[in-house]
Amino acid sequence: MLWRTVLLTPFKLVTVFLHETSHALACKLTCGQVEGMEVHADEGGVTRTRGGIYWLILPAGYLGSSFWGMVFVLASTNLIATRIAAGCFIVALLIVLFVAKNWTLRGLCIGFIIFLAIIWVLQETTKVRILRYVVLFIGVMNSLFSVYDIYDDLISRRVHSSDAEKFAEIFPCPCSGVAWGVIWGLISFVFLCGSIYLGLVILS
Repeated sequence: MLWRTVLLTPFKLVTVFLHETSHALACKLTCGQVEGMEVHADEGGVTRTRGGIYWLILPAGYLGSSFWGMVFVLASTNLIATRIAAGCFIVALLIVLFVAKNWTLRGLCIGFIIFLAIIWVLQETTKVRILRYVVLFIGVMNSLFSVYDIYDDLISRRVHSSDAEKFAEIFPCPCSGVAWGVIWGLISFVFLCGSIYLGLVILS
């Protein structure tokens, strides 16, 4: 019911943020250079890179955001892990704030830094102990939206500038862009199911 309302828009943009951050991280890990990142209000984004291993950078966006969703879900099962995840997320937001190339991304970073800081202060000083639930929500939202975004961008409507289409240009055989989208979607769904199962095992 709330999927297309403004209430969930910031959390969808966080998923885009983690998507673009995963591209940037893959670029840096493969000795490339990140020239800038953008997140747009229409739930799109772009990361400009130079160098690095391109065939690793391309799938890192969708698969990376699914992976981070799994990490957040699992972190929410333990308060110490929740604090570590929230702290790392704040640090990531601070780092990206300095390479952001548009005000939507800058505003998103500043807004979530303030939001998480307030939740953390309430967690430590009051009886409003909701930090782990916020981390859980971000994780679930990220996992769900990542799977939905793969379906929307790569499978149901073929966007020729998408990561999967570019990946298919590098590896045209045996898969087209749509086929790579299906493969990435299945991997993301496995991340989602795995995080749910492991989370329930940990909690039990």
